[in-house]
Amino acid sequence: MEEYIVVSRSNGTTRRGDPFCTLKLKNEKEEINVAVWDVRPEDEPKIGQLVCFSTIDDKDGKKSARRMDMMPGLMPNEQHPLYHLLPRPIKREEWDRCLRQLMDLCSDEQLKACIEKYGELFFKPYSGRPAATSIHHAFPGGLLNHTYQMLHMLEGLYPCLPYPIKLEHCVIAILFHDYGKVYEYKPEGDTLPDKYLLGHIFISANRLYGDLKERGIDETTIKQIVHIVLAHHGELEYGSPVKPCSQEAVIVNMLDNLSAKTDVVEHTGNMEKSLALGTCVVK
Repeated sequence: MEEYIVVSRSNGTTRRGDPFCTLKLKNEKEEINVAVWDVRPEDEPKIGQLVCFSTIDDKDGKKSARRMDMMPGLMPNEQHPLYHLLPRPIKREEWDRCLRQLMDLCSDEQLKACIEKYGELFFKPYSGRPAATSIHHAFPGGLLNHTYQMLHMLEGLYPCLPYPIKLEHCVIAILFHDYGKVYEYKPEGDTLPDKYLLGHIFISANRLYGDLKERGIDETTIKQIVHIVLAHHGELEYGSPVKPCSQEAVIVNMLDNLSAKTDVVEHTGNMEKSLALGTCVVK
């Protein structure tokens, strides 16, 4: 009987209202997607958990199984051969090094103090939350890795930019852009009510506006930084309440897209259809 590790999970309901989940599974030999019927959102397995199946049906390449045929296992430790197949959050030293490097390029001491504070404050909660349930960085700690990737790319991009930008604004906005996802997802990826009641963009922008105001940052600067957070999805149809209208907002939107879409390609199988990309991935 094959053993797999769950690398992503999405929950749904059939037309009749019956619950199911779709699992992306990996082992050393293959990566497969399996729809498992009669599994509720609160049922095992969670992302990162081991699982076996007594039977997996395959109809025209679409794999499915019944709940009774599934046997959830343990959360593997670092010695387990499948442990390394699930992405893990980056180490604290990598996060700190990147932020120090960016702060060395900044000149506004008041905003540098904000960057230092947020970098310290967000490491722990971000390292325990996914950035999404299935599209990109959908694993515990994915929120940290996604944020780090954007900061690390900005670190390399900034010296090459042909136009001057307010680097501090970009760094603070990146640190905050998905802050609201801490209130949208549980560590295992289950969604929370605030995902639908408020949404992460509002939560992030609202918290950032209030925090910068409390720290005595001038109103114009606050609006410029909060705008970047509000516009980071780029298009109104993608959930942005506003479109990017500054150099900094355009750059952060592009970095967000680059981090998300390259992660989609990395974790989509060869010739597998990606809804996020609107095409199949070829490797």
